[in-house]
Amino acid sequence: MKRRGAAIVLIVALAGAAPAVAPAVAQESADPIDAILRGAAREPPTSGFYVQQTGRTPDGPPSPADLAYDDRIRASMAAAQGFQGPLDGGWTLAGAGGALYALQLADHEGVVEGSWRDLRRPPGQGASGFVEQVEAGERELTIRFGGRTAVLHAERGGWRGRLTDGSRGEAVSLHRTP
Repeated sequence: MKRRGAAIVLIVALAGAAPAVAPAVAQESADPIDAILRGAAREPPTSGFYVQQTGRTPDGPPSPADLAYDDRIRASMAAAQGFQGPLDGGWTLAGAGGALYALQLADHEGVVEGSWRDLRRPPGQGASGFVEQVEAGERELTIRFGGRTAVLHAERGGWRGRLTDGSRGEAVSLHRTP
């Protein structure tokens, strides 16, 4: 019983105690925003560096293992690019009024696949899809996509030909997307 009474007295004493207040010291707070607003000079950093500083890196020079890893990555990338055909990449099919379709083609060992997007329409159903067929010769290229057929002939810097959409046809050019 004595313990319970002592615990109650202690709880009452703690609950009634005044909060501890630190004595008021005439010290200015270190507020960085206030310092900026007052125009205080910024202290230059004593260590480290900024990203835009050239010739400095956060690490030391690359180790032989790091250099070997980088060389393997470069070799793998060169090998992958060696498998790509001449049509691999992004293309834009344009008519007299400007860009019509964006094509992304993958040319791997003569097999060309891809996707298309209508640049005149907002994204949604029917505004993009897969290229159904690509027939590529040395000087002629036929692309069938979304019910359309583009028959193109090689010219300097790209391809020129005709796009047929149902019964409608128009002159078009195909050039690499920058």
